[in-house]
Amino acid sequence: QVQLVESGGGLVQAGGSLRLSCAASGGTFSMYNMGWFRPAPGKEREFVAAINWNGGSTYYGDSVKGRFTISRDNAKNTVYLQMNSLKPEDTAVYYCAAALRRSGWDVAGSHGYDYWGQGTQVTVSS
Repeated sequence: QVQLVESGGGLVQAGGSLRLSCAASGGTFSMYNMGWFRPAPGKEREFVAAINWNGGSTYYGDSVKGRFTISRDNAKNTVYLQMNSLKPEDTAVYYCAAALRRSGWDVAGSHGYDYWGQGTQVTVSS
């Protein structure tokens, strides 16, 4: 059983930056691909970004490409989401998720992930 704890959320003005962290415990971190999601109207959860188990491949949702960067430190069992040029529409609870390494990983689908954190609130003021 993997436990995920997000941190780093807060209130920031439009155009500002935040870095979210997600610390994992209870499993071998390098056995998991990792992702970030947020709620969106009409969707269960909107895909934000993902990174494969060794950091060699990264993926981004269209709405955050060029502004957000996902990274991981397997020695620290932590995945990060650097968010720059934030917009009011980025306001949401951001959830970290872990997907056990397997073939056919659904990178952008919330059903492709096995474990979820409790979320951290990001609020962007205009």
